[in-house]
Amino acid sequence: MFSKFDTIVIGAGHAGCEAAMSAAKLGSRVLLITMSLNKIGYLSCNPAMGGIGKGQILREIDALGGNSGIISDLSTIQFRMLNKSKGPAMWSPRAQIDRSKFCLNWKNFIEKNENISLWEDEVTDIIFKNKKFFSVNTKLGITFSAYNCIITSGTFLNGKIFIGKNSFSGGRLGEKSVDSFTNSLNKVGIKSDKLKTGTSVRIDGRTIDFSKMIEQKGDDHLKRFSFDNIKNNNIQKSCFLTYTNQIVHDILKSGIKDSPLYQGMIKGQGPRYCPSIEDKLVKFEDRDKHQIFLEPEGEETYEYYINGFSSSLPLNIQYKALKNIAGLENAHIIRPGYGIEYDYFCPTQLYHSLESKIVENLYFAGQVNGTTGYEEAACQGLIAGINSNRKINGLDPIILKRSEAYIGVLIDDLVTKGTQEPYRMFTSRAEYRILLRQDNADIRLTEKGYKIGLINEQRYVNINDKLNAINSINQYLEKYKIDPNNSIENDLLKFLNVENIDKKVSIKQLIKRPNVFLIDFFKKHKQTKEFIKTLKLGYIEEETIEEVEILIKYEGYINKEKEMVKKIQNLENLSLGTKIDFSKIKGLSHEARQKLSEIKPLNIGQASRISGISPADIAVLLAYLKR
Repeated sequence: MFSKFDTIVIGAGHAGCEAAMSAAKLGSRVLLITMSLNKIGYLSCNPAMGGIGKGQILREIDALGGNSGIISDLSTIQFRMLNKSKGPAMWSPRAQIDRSKFCLNWKNFIEKNENISLWEDEVTDIIFKNKKFFSVNTKLGITFSAYNCIITSGTFLNGKIFIGKNSFSGGRLGEKSVDSFTNSLNKVGIKSDKLKTGTSVRIDGRTIDFSKMIEQKGDDHLKRFSFDNIKNNNIQKSCFLTYTNQIVHDILKSGIKDSPLYQGMIKGQGPRYCPSIEDKLVKFEDRDKHQIFLEPEGEETYEYYINGFSSSLPLNIQYKALKNIAGLENAHIIRPGYGIEYDYFCPTQLYHSLESKIVENLYFAGQVNGTTGYEEAACQGLIAGINSNRKINGLDPIILKRSEAYIGVLIDDLVTKGTQEPYRMFTSRAEYRILLRQDNADIRLTEKGYKIGLINEQRYVNINDKLNAINSINQYLEKYKIDPNNSIENDLLKFLNVENIDKKVSIKQLIKRPNVFLIDFFKKHKQTKEFIKTLKLGYIEEETIEEVEILIKYEGYINKEKEMVKKIQNLENLSLGTKIDFSKIKGLSHEARQKLSEIKPLNIGQASRISGISPADIAVLLAYLKR
């Protein structure tokens, strides 16, 4: 009845969409199985993409040839660059997203790919033969076989929803969970555990008094996640800030006795960096208020997401508490907040390719690996899709280094250290965040995406043009000297608030000053303006100018991090292979033998990052390699 596929992707969330698209674009025949074709790429929690650390991941996905950045740009209703008051390593793009458009755009992209077939059904069982993936069975009684399979089932595996003392099975509110799937993986030795997450109430925007809140508009200039020139004609909408107060806190505390989180009903660990409102009150009891952030759900809906008010407290407590927040006195709740507990699989059971170490040709991506967040899921799906295709074609997997991408940091953290709480990306997790900026993701990764086969010829030409322009501008700025004795150029120096210049100085030297900006030279200095015109930068002009300025101002820091990468790379290049029996290496601690045998790091660098591996253990391994 059905032909055999190259790859089966289970789940059509952010990880599943990227996995299906990347594998299909590379030539694999993909079957994407989801329980609802109307929820492809659905934003389960808040209607936003990007943010601190996450925005960098989105730009990296785009630079490699993924689609989440483009889909986000097409669906954006507000854009902000976060942390602009800090250095460029901290700048993080974030966008409010039209939830409905995001789904429709993803479905449109997937349906246009002729290598992807869709199937609405529930996978109930996975069949293995000789420790290799073989096929899947579905609730409708269909068996689908393929060369490999990517599991991206999000929070649906044995999902259980909690609202006060009420609990019931579900993958999301109003959607059923998958209850037999995990067992088929446990049977072949793949270990699972529980994690917990939650979401906030949604309310009717017509019942909000915005006059009592602080309006937060987007940036005047709408930027993009994608390095393509994506057009966006959506109506831009504001977010709003308000705060809890002591009355709200007292009401919430009165419901803690019925909180499933504190009554032992929920066993899984929740996200440390996105706690529920009741968790905030317990852990930060000295605070007299907490920020509440109202996010619009879309252009043509009155629904608002109440960020900062995630809760699994009884609905009557959520309702009473909301009524005492400024601006929400008359708020009507559309959907309650709730907690959800679900199965995940410890990611130390995976190779860096995201293929299972236990079962060949089986890949895992997204929340099933213990992550939280759309962006973290999407980048895993992209890598799993790429590597599933490369495995079919006998090619080595793509493994990004920690010095190459935030995606590399995330995957290395997961498979080397594991996680016992939902993993969220932050800039602080990256040792080389000055190198891994959001502005240079295309420079870092476009060539790699092109060689993989996901970046088209025009994008590759564009990045080479940009690199040539950066080099040309840099050489020009180093060569051209401003003369303070020239009346016109002296006026320019005064405009730029440059003082104490009594001899000619290159523009590059002036740009190194923190209060002097390159864009001002391009606007006010005739010769520089004429030079820029000769480069024909097109729509990337602003990004190119910004890139040059960052490279100039932070040259010392960038060079220092590059030197660090070289030193650390020596450890990464010391291969351990896959056949070492760590239990027989004398001198290793008992814990080191146990963890090294379980995780099987491929090199000394990875081994050094495993929790519990001491410098003494690394010294033993180095001595072993020398022998």
